[in-house]
Amino acid sequence: METAQKVETGTSEVQPGRKITVDGVEYERFPIKMSRLIEFGENLEDVLRKFVLPHFQKGDWLALSEKLISVSQNRVRHISTVKVTWLARLVTKGVKKHKNMTAWSKPEKVQVAIEEAGVWRIIPAMILGGIGKLVGIRGLFWIIAGHRVSEIDGFIPEDMYPYTEWAVLPPPDPQHDCDEIEKNLGMPTVTADANFINVKILGVSKGVGLDKKTTRKILLDNPLGQGNKMTPFVLVRKIS
Repeated sequence: METAQKVETGTSEVQPGRKITVDGVEYERFPIKMSRLIEFGENLEDVLRKFVLPHFQKGDWLALSEKLISVSQNRVRHISTVKVTWLARLVTKGVKKHKNMTAWSKPEKVQVAIEEAGVWRIIPAMILGGIGKLVGIRGLFWIIAGHRVSEIDGFIPEDMYPYTEWAVLPPPDPQHDCDEIEKNLGMPTVTADANFINVKILGVSKGVGLDKKTTRKILLDNPLGQGNKMTPFVLVRKIS
């Protein structure tokens, strides 16, 4: 495991706002660009206090990637610790391939999912997921496997180091994490599992004043961007 950097290092910069209208209300989303990656085990509240809080305005709410919560909690695993089984190789063959998202094509990532969910959840998920595809129903594999395995990140060849070699497991209680950030820093917070395919809202603290459905619409075009954008935080501001 790599040693966390001191939070004093690095800088952050607010990027140009991106406007969106949801249910007749206009919002502007301001990505916060970091000069460095957040390190494994680094205290997330200290990071937010230094790099995000100075840009925060009253009425804003913070959106952040669940990956950042997991990284701060050391919910990570190196590829060298993963021993691929025959089941992982079999499941990998049936995974839908996306042009810009290849990690689930790696049997190592599927193996991590098997270990999180258990063999006896993955086997029926694979069988029923395959049947579902034949009749035009997609996504059954992830639903049946459960254990939030669809949120596992990392082992992405086209990503920046260390996520080419490290898998990131979902945080156990993202709602609690959002609540704690608002309580301790005064920033209402939303955490999301977001990529160019879909956005899933995992936690919304009380001060945001919106439900998961609405916050998902606001973040649906993924203003957080992918890892190489270095914008793991977004401040959302209601403007009309």
